Amino acid sequence: MRVQPLPKRLMTAAYSASMFIMVGYMMWLYAMGSYRELLIPLFLAMLLLVSLLMHLGQGFRPCIPRILLLASIYIAVLTATYTQPSPAPLWLGLPIAATFLLLPLWSALSLNIVCLSAWWWLAPFETTAFSLSHVALTLLLALPPWEHARRRALLRATDPNDSDCDAYHIDTLKERLNNEFQRAAMLNKRLAVLVLHLPQLDMAEEQFGHRAQTALLGALCSEVNSRCRDHDILGRAGNATFWLVLPDTSESGALLVRERLQRALSRRVLVETGQLEARITTCLPLRKESFERYVQRLETRAEAIANV
Repeated sequence: MRVQPLPKRLMTAAYSASMFIMVGYMMWLYAMGSYRELLIPLFLAMLLLVSLLMHLGQGFRPCIPRILLLASIYIAVLTATYTQPSPAPLWLGLPIAATFLLLPLWSALSLNIVCLSAWWWLAPFETTAFSLSHVALTLLLALPPWEHARRRALLRATDPNDSDCDAYHIDTLKERLNNEFQRAAMLNKRLAVLVLHLPQLDMAEEQFGHRAQTALLGALCSEVNSRCRDHDILGRAGNATFWLVLPDTSESGALLVRERLQRALSRRVLVETGQLEARITTCLPLRKESFERYVQRLETRAEAIANV
């Protein structure tokens, strides 16, 4: 299950606030003369600074600074639990909540189950009441993302369009392509499919976030839909791959459509990624070819242009 990404500004505020809180705690320990306790807060402050720089920088996967932030929270809570004379179990809910905010649902559930097993043996206080509280809080925090995922799955099952752009979903796309394939075979009509690949899509998500990825997908779909016929079918076959089904179109007609789309897409410039880049190739069904074999050739063609 895919985690719904938080806005980049909100994550930047979270990293910055965590680092400043830890620095403030270090200064308080220094002012109180607790020099022996400065080592762990100093390490955590440096770890949080690294996670902030990785979040603001480019070329890093968004999950890496999130994992560093989550690890810092766990280390801070463990340190407070074992160094304070009377630790408050209430603070143990902080890493549970952070887990559900920073990780996907099933990853957060698995991590909390492991942590519950570890706390059962390592907690310096009575564990029965704490275990019940841990389970109740985990289930309570798991309900919102579970319900959100259930609604998204229901919407996906009833909505033929892709959730991120103005194109058909892969299941609807294959169904419509199968209908056009059977129609072309029965009526001796022509059929062509353009395979489009966006090489900038993964880079846009990693460096600029989900909003830049959505803008890139929206730019591609708007350019393609505005320059195609009403009965042409645009669908998203993969994360960065699209199929444009062109009924009643010969190979020469498909090549003309490809050239027209490449010129139009090359003129589209986005703020984050610059000039829109798209790789487009044609794939026509062969005589007496089955639909399953044709779909395999389309997928192979998509892999080929993606690895160029």
